[in-house]
Amino acid sequence: MKPKILLIYTGGTIGMMKDPETKALRAFDFSKLLVHIPEIKQLDCEIATYSFDNPMDSSDMNLKEWRKLGDVINENYDDYEGFVVLHGSDTMSYTGSTLSFMFENLTKPIILTGSQLPIGDLRTDAKENLITSLQLAIQSKEGTPIIKEVCIYFEYQLYRANRTAKMNAERFEAFSSPNYPSLAISGVHLNIDQNLLWKGPVNDPAFAKAEQQKSSVPNTNQMRYRPQLIDDVLVLKLFPGITKEVVRAICTIPGLKGIILETYGSGNAPTKKWFVNTLKEALENNIRIVNVTQCIGGAVAMGKYETSIQLKKIGLVSGKDITTEAAIAKMMYLLQHTDSLASFRKYFETSLRGEITEESLNEKDCQ
Repeated sequence: MKPKILLIYTGGTIGMMKDPETKALRAFDFSKLLVHIPEIKQLDCEIATYSFDNPMDSSDMNLKEWRKLGDVINENYDDYEGFVVLHGSDTMSYTGSTLSFMFENLTKPIILTGSQLPIGDLRTDAKENLITSLQLAIQSKEGTPIIKEVCIYFEYQLYRANRTAKMNAERFEAFSSPNYPSLAISGVHLNIDQNLLWKGPVNDPAFAKAEQQKSSVPNTNQMRYRPQLIDDVLVLKLFPGITKEVVRAICTIPGLKGIILETYGSGNAPTKKWFVNTLKEALENNIRIVNVTQCIGGAVAMGKYETSIQLKKIGLVSGKDITTEAAIAKMMYLLQHTDSLASFRKYFETSLRGEITEESLNEKDCQ
């Protein structure tokens, strides 16, 4: 039997067509997908389609929409060999990162893709992105999917979703994966580097918590859907001249549970007493703070420079080489599934879905 793929349209440029009269972009009917992209007929698979009732710009993505998307995949998980999600590129890395934590121990591919130009445009990148994403989703060995993680495919490159960031608003090469190689490259041949694919499973905090509570827990190799997230978090990006009033106002927001602190270089920040004390007070108020770098590539190594020693001493969690997009998703996930700073730190600094490189030479040197 041919493998079955579920193609899910959430919105975004890829699913748009120009109205011949008004020239305005509008979503096309995905039940007529083959009319618009007849090349899909050449793929050796069966494709079913699902479209959000109200396709949305990805700028409007939030926990409710992530839950909706996750529910669709989870409810259809046993009926398909893989899933391809059409999504706006602006927040694709956030959605891909979040899905990677919502689905524990994936046994099938979830591949997000989109385009910079609409599918009906003469120069569109949509057709190649969509066709190759579908082709990647049906790759198998002895009846088992080769890819078993959440990925993003864009402009001839397949990336681990929680390693990506959108880097360009105009070029077809919209995404990059600064700290991890491409999983596959599409050229004359479709080359998948199976050594780079996520192997899993790992000791997940949600699984550990369920065991601790003596809940009914399935075996560790079974896929589990964990849609519960906590969104009382924010990103605080440092800049020269940031004031005490601004930092204090942010750190004392009522109900705040987590801060992704974007620092300089390898995790450096101002050494002023007011800055360090404000963060320390936030930690004492049970707010989790994770140190991530503003740099496109590289990792946090607290203690490497004097300007990060104090952050390490007061107890900030190291984001290592995680992206901000993945850090937000992971924090939302761990706030739900950990109940102490110690367990939060343990799991944040552990690679749960391949989102971080667990240890770098810099971190070893700083011990």
